[in-house]
Amino acid sequence: MNHAVEFHGDGMPAVVSTPNIIQFLERTARHTLTPHLEADERSVGLEIDIRHLAPTPVGQTIHCTTRVMSVEGSKVQFPIEARDHHEVIVRGLHKRAVICTGSFSRRVKAKAG
Repeated sequence: MNHAVEFHGDGMPAVVSTPNIIQFLERTARHTLTPHLEADERSVGLEIDIRHLAPTPVGQTIHCTTRVMSVEGSKVQFPIEARDHHEVIVRGLHKRAVICTGSFSRRVKAKAG
C-alpha cells in the first residue's frame, strides 16, 4: 500500500495519494523530454499546478499523459493529465527546466559544504 493515502483504514478506503500521482506525472514529463536532451542535460521540476478530481483505488492502473505546450529558453511547460480506467483523476500544468548536469552538481556540492 505504498501509494495509499496515510489515513486509509478506519472506514477510509485505500486510494492513491496526491503526492504519488504528482510523482507519476513528473516522471512522465521527464520521460517526454529525455529523448530531446543532450548527453549532459537533464530536466528538473519547477512548478506543478493540479486539480485532483477523483479517487483511484490502490492497485488500479493510472495512465499519465503530457505534451510540450511551450518552450521559453530552458523552461518547458506541459499540460498534464492522469486517468484511471474510469475517468480523469488529475488535470493541470507542469513546468520543468533543462539543466546542465555539471553546473547543477557544482551548485549542489557548494550548498552541501
